[in-house]
Amino acid sequence: MSKTAKPGVGKRICVIGASGKLGRYLVQHALERGCEVVGVCREKSIPKLDDLADCITIIGAHTDDRTAIARAVAGCDAVLTVLVPWGLNHYASGTAQAVLDHAEPGARLVFSCGWHISRDGKDVYSRGFKLVSAVVGRLAKLARVIDVADQVEACRRVFTSDTLWTVVRGSDLEEGAGQGLPVWAEHVGDPILASNRTRRIDYARFMVEAVDNDTLIHRAPAIVGRLTPSALAYAPDGQSG
Repeated sequence: MSKTAKPGVGKRICVIGASGKLGRYLVQHALERGCEVVGVCREKSIPKLDDLADCITIIGAHTDDRTAIARAVAGCDAVLTVLVPWGLNHYASGTAQAVLDHAEPGARLVFSCGWHISRDGKDVYSRGFKLVSAVVGRLAKLARVIDVADQVEACRRVFTSDTLWTVVRGSDLEEGAGQGLPVWAEHVGDPILASNRTRRIDYARFMVEAVDNDTLIHRAPAIVGRLTPSALAYAPDGQSG
């Protein structure tokens, strides 16, 4: 994989989890930048991409299917992974490991997760945030819907890998027109993040633009919408334009 690949036009990008809300925005942003896109989603979700079928290559498979992921990421300059911890079968960690093992050497790997993921233990969470996270995580696991602990494990594997990774930690998400590139901080607890709200379409934009932002390699930015009150009040000069 050439490290001199030009941004946008000519790049081949794989989107893991392409049929979901965030995944579709990732595909759209990548196409707008002139990228060739390969999307991976479960077979039953392929119809959700019918409107994009003529624009992208679609591979129908579970995202932790190592054979399918190997085929999808072959020749890709970047892999954008929606890291969702569905079920209790290590889905998130299996997905992350497949990407880490099979992505091209030198490919940019960008993963999505929430603020609850901490790389270095220096994030500061409010009592309310910790309570909600604990309750929701426990109830979801009891219902066998999601396993937050597996997403933590998935990100641990990413953090300890020697790939060119970025883990983008999203705040609470909402729909709506794009407001521009979100602002970010190294750690949750920074006052710039206090509004805890980001447009989903902008979250996707941040992930796509991270592909060409080498300053984000081996970092886990926590993001918030750029027009939220906290962002407007505290954004540094480098992120306010």
